[in-house]
Amino acid sequence: MGITTTLAGRKEKELSELSRDTTENTRSSSKKNRRRQRKNMLRIHRLFDTCNEVFSHCGPNIIPSPHDVERLRTVLDGIRPEDLELNPDMPYFKKKAERYPAITYLHLFESKKFSMGIFCFPPSGVIPLHNHPGMTVFSKILFGTLHIKSYDWINDVPSTISVAQAEPRSARLAKMKVNSNFTAPCNTSILYPTDGGNMHCFTALTACAVLDVLGPPYSDPDGRHCTYYSDYPISSLSVSEEEREGYAWLEETEKPDEFAVVGALYRGPDPVVVDD
Repeated sequence: MGITTTLAGRKEKELSELSRDTTENTRSSSKKNRRRQRKNMLRIHRLFDTCNEVFSHCGPNIIPSPHDVERLRTVLDGIRPEDLELNPDMPYFKKKAERYPAITYLHLFESKKFSMGIFCFPPSGVIPLHNHPGMTVFSKILFGTLHIKSYDWINDVPSTISVAQAEPRSARLAKMKVNSNFTAPCNTSILYPTDGGNMHCFTALTACAVLDVLGPPYSDPDGRHCTYYSDYPISSLSVSEEEREGYAWLEETEKPDEFAVVGALYRGPDPVVVDD
């Protein structure tokens, strides 16, 4: 009986210590999770506050100062998928059987001054060539590999290219700004009303998430419509190979029937800080 009592007491002590260790580990894990969540919220709150400051005195065709552009770029460069509670295993990013898979948009915030949102691309997802009238746009690839092709309008047409050679006739000449693949982590890309590749096309080579900040956002009542384009190569034999590769004819077109964006609920930290 003495042996049984001793063993029982030893067992009880071991279970008590195990329970205490488990409780301490759970508390430690909870503290780490809370610290991580606070850091995530701090980053997204800092992004919102910076956008609010940078775009406060801006509007259509009014670009933030170089200092403010760099401020916002730096904040965006520091944003990670986990700050927004995103990961490639979420349903939005799964490979689809469709030839033109739908893209999911997660709305974060919108005012008259700026908007914030996330485009979630499954592999092969495409946002066709479109413009950003009077806007300054920051695009941060959170994860994945994205092909970006972009153009700016040409006002001074090179003497070697004749407008009469436009194919089709209603097309307008544009200069290619970017035609490359970008893999996260990489620098935030920025486009301006007349520079930086204001008209661009995104093609997801893998599952991708792109955080977009637009200042100001699209607004049909204010005349900031999203216009889509088809691009055509320069075919004239009178231009050099470099000019053929660096320029294209862009023709305005309807939104492609196969292009679809569906909205979904954003479940990450609220970017807007509410004062008590």
